[in-house]
Amino acid sequence: MKRLFIISILLLGYFAVPAQIRSFRFIHISDTHIGSPNGSAEEDLRRTVRDINEQPDVAFVIITGDITELGTDAQLMVAKQILDSLKVKYYIIPGNHDTGWSESGGDHYTSTFGYDKFQFDHNGIRFIGCASGPYVRMSDGHIPRSAIVWLDSLLAKTPRDQPIIFCNHYPIDNGLDNWYEITDRLKHYNTKLIICGHGHNNHALNFEGIPGVMGRSNLRAKAPVGGYNFVDVYNDSVVYTERTPGVETLPSWTKVSFKKMDTSQHFERPSYAINAQYPQVKPKWTFADDANVISTPAVANKLVVFGNQNGLVRALSLKDGKKKWSYNTNGAIFSSPAVKAGKVVLGSGDGHVYCLNLASGKLIWKVKTDASVLGSPVIAGDTVFIGGSDHSFRALNLKNGTAFWTFNGLQGPVVSTPLLYGNSVIFGAWDKHLYAVNRTNGQLSWQWNPGFSVINFSPAACIPVAHDSVVYVVCPNRTIYAIDAVTGNTLWKNSETRVRESIGISADGKYVYGKTMQDTIVAYATSRTAQRPAWVMNAGFGYEHVPSMLIEKDGQVFFGTRNGVVYAIDPATQKTNWAYKIDNSMVNTVRVLNKKQLIASTMDGKVVLIAH
Repeated sequence: MKRLFIISILLLGYFAVPAQIRSFRFIHISDTHIGSPNGSAEEDLRRTVRDINEQPDVAFVIITGDITELGTDAQLMVAKQILDSLKVKYYIIPGNHDTGWSESGGDHYTSTFGYDKFQFDHNGIRFIGCASGPYVRMSDGHIPRSAIVWLDSLLAKTPRDQPIIFCNHYPIDNGLDNWYEITDRLKHYNTKLIICGHGHNNHALNFEGIPGVMGRSNLRAKAPVGGYNFVDVYNDSVVYTERTPGVETLPSWTKVSFKKMDTSQHFERPSYAINAQYPQVKPKWTFADDANVISTPAVANKLVVFGNQNGLVRALSLKDGKKKWSYNTNGAIFSSPAVKAGKVVLGSGDGHVYCLNLASGKLIWKVKTDASVLGSPVIAGDTVFIGGSDHSFRALNLKNGTAFWTFNGLQGPVVSTPLLYGNSVIFGAWDKHLYAVNRTNGQLSWQWNPGFSVINFSPAACIPVAHDSVVYVVCPNRTIYAIDAVTGNTLWKNSETRVRESIGISADGKYVYGKTMQDTIVAYATSRTAQRPAWVMNAGFGYEHVPSMLIEKDGQVFFGTRNGVVYAIDPATQKTNWAYKIDNSMVNTVRVLNKKQLIASTMDGKVVLIAH
């Protein structure tokens, strides 16, 4: 019995200690960009796959993101078809190109490949990979809140001395707004290496004391043939060697020795010093969700209603932020809910438009479409106006969800909120166009585009504004446009202030506001004739590119930024009234209740009632 007890203890000790690292080789591919404009990406990837299939003793392949150019369902299927011809197992994670313009908010990436994060052990090393955004809206890279929750659960089951290689599309630096959440966790474990893509070139890196390697893009770029990397793992090091498929293996270009990390140094962290400048501004409450929130909450009947990336619709008490009810959809939610007559309406990545009871969260009706519904609804009278990813825009009966009409003339997804103006519903799509559709019968009145051949400059993220029969939009090409609301003709445009996707309008309709890409808010007089900026205000928010709209109420203009700060400015004096930093991720368009209170939500899953 004593001998059995000793054997049991020895066995327990054996299983508690990670096995010694045994040598093996894997392949690192990155940034394949299937569907890129010049059409060579598919050939490059097929050549790489054929070459890998001829290599001996390859354990597996890891692909670190930007699998496609625009994340379309068609591009995802082509990529999977090519990669499935690999003779060894592959592990794959998405990059910003797969999620930023995704028709499904990333849902179809997951359904195509089966996951957007992975964990497996091989020859003594634990490999961990997870997704990174941005999702649908332009922003910095961001490890989703749900992935952080998953990582915490995984690390809790991982021995502290277990060797780890972490994989992500982005370098784990401030190109991700929450990079420190990864490094702070991995430093407490035996992390040997972080591998990434995104930069398209081979680089040896260091992430706060953790060795890193960026692998080259598989694309040929200006060379005749693309390339990938052999990664040889030994018990004391990792060696990277570039391979030109079908041509040659180049000399090894970097070696990472397995050394003990130095965790004594202090590194950059986001500063919240701006909050000390405006001590009168405080959060009355903060709700921290366990998934990203990438939409504007609705506020009605003392409830705050929003959806998250896990597909959950939540209602919180406006008074204290306590949960009141929740409802599960089967897809990520990027749709900002609209509320009327005790009903909440919003879309889901699962392809449905939902109508819920505001008081209870119970389902009243849902309408199935042919693709994800990322667009946000507007309700007027008994009609819900909403666009989806099935190349359609719908007018639905608020009572039962039946369609009054469907406009099918789109060539890309709708991800924003329409403008109701006169007898038109006006909205953009990721197909280069802005549309005006008759709100009574769904007939096309006009369509407009900024004159570019690529969809990346579409007026799709901007919520249009209008005054005196002129519609205003800003596009990713950093230009404001004034468009005749009746004919769809361009009246004037201006690009000197570098506005990008964020727009607003004054309460009296006299000015259109824009948020520029560097520090400034700009105002243009509304007019049918060409305008230059009426005023430009330096608000000091730094580099900026997120499409959070500017909202004027009670003589103040409110807006959020990419680094988690909400601003209130006085347009009359062009001075900042106050600012408040919530976290370090994108702030969605805010819901202003009055000049003293607003609801703000962030990509990192925070929903906050800010008061001053």
